[in-house]
Formats: sequence, structure tokens, C-alpha cells
Amino acid sequence: MKESFNKNFQESLLQVNIEEAGYEAGKPKIEHVSLTVRSGKLTGLIGPNGAGKSTTLKAILGLLPETKGDVRFAGNSDKYAYVPEHPVFYDTLTLWEHLGLAAAVYGMDETDFERESGLLLEKFRMTEVRNHLPGGFSKGMRQKMMLMIGFLLRPDVYIVDEPFIGLDPRATKDFLGLLEEERRRGAGVLMCTHVLDTAERICDDFILMSGGKVAASGTLEEIRFAAGLPEASLFDCFDVLT
Repeated sequence: MKESFNKNFQESLLQVNIEEAGYEAGKPKIEHVSLTVRSGKLTGLIGPNGAGKSTTLKAILGLLPETKGDVRFAGNSDKYAYVPEHPVFYDTLTLWEHLGLAAAVYGMDETDFERESGLLLEKFRMTEVRNHLPGGFSKGMRQKMMLMIGFLLRPDVYIVDEPFIGLDPRATKDFLGLLEEERRRGAGVLMCTHVLDTAERICDDFILMSGGKVAASGTLEEIRFAAGLPEASLFDCFDVLT
């Protein structure tokens, strides 16, 4: 654990200020998007389909050809994990080989890799299929593989896109448990999700997007104030603000 995490659990790990971003010059898909991910905190990026959530994640990751703005990771800028909505894998590599490839990219020590990978396989109940090809996995199993790869390095920042799609209740509980452990360690999380009841329960603050812009941001109480609904659920606020 980094000493700085112990000193300041509210430390900013990721600061994003995007003026505009898109796929073609002069045709921005998102505008004026600002957010901060802090140590030990989970920020929920929510909004209807087409609101600009995935575009925002791509802009943060530097995957868009047309981006004007500033994205800053504190400390080790390369120490973040991205878990995509749609699993990406190699047909000819087993689950264990996928983990090994990720470890090689991260530059992990062999002993650390063996320990962390073994723990993750047990946590997600995937030990028996460690030498199987993911082409034969269910959607949920592929999603669990993506989560294991993301958790392998124990990064400073997690950027997670729709993690609950395909996960059964037990896998969802396992994922949330690991996420809570990482937050206690000091990691920050930016999570894009449509599962608003879960987001309301686990997120510390929210970025609510609509039409490529931020419609509201802040804690649940601040979102309620913006919606004019002091006792409402996140879903009800979401409905009013978008």
C-alpha cells in the first residue's frame, strides 16, 4: 500500500476535464465533462443509452481521435485497470494464459502472479476452468475473466464499464466484495452502470450524463437537490434529470 494512501484517503487519483471529444473533427459527441476519482471512493457514471458514457471512458483512455481536454492520473499514470463492457479475449489462449499475458504486460513478479491469480480464481470460482479456452465460456464467465485481469495488478484506479452484465448474483457479490477491499486499500473507482439500485447503494458520488453533457453531479443528496426531489431514489432523479 502506498504511504500516500494512508496519509490522505481523499487524494485525487484521476482528474478529467474534457472540453469536447468525438470520432470526427467538428462533430463532438461529448462536451464539458469534468469529474474526479478520489482514493477510496467509487464514482458512478450513469445516464441513458446514447448519453455519452462510453465515449467519456474512451476519451479518458485516450482512444478517441478527436479529444480536447485534460486527463491526469496521479502518481503512477500507468497503474490503472480498464474492464470493458464486452469481453475481449484470444481464442487460442486459456484463462490462465490470459492472466499470464496480463501479468507480463504489467511486469509482475512470477511469485506475485501465481499468488494473486490463484486467489482470484478461487474468489470467482473459476479454478476448475483455468486451463480452458474462453471461447467455450458463458457470457458471465467471460466477464469474470475480464474482472480477474483487472484486479490482478491491484492498480490505483479502476475504470469499469457495465460490470454487472452477465454476472449472476453470487459473482456480483464476489465482485462487489473485491471492489470494497480495493477501496479500503485506497484505490479509486470510476464505474459506468445502468444498474441504478446497486449504484445508489455502493457509489459515493455520481456523474449523471444526458445528451453528451453532465446533467448533474455530486452525492445522492446533491443529485436529489438538482432534481428537486429531496427524498427520491436515484432512479427517480435519473428519470427527472434525463
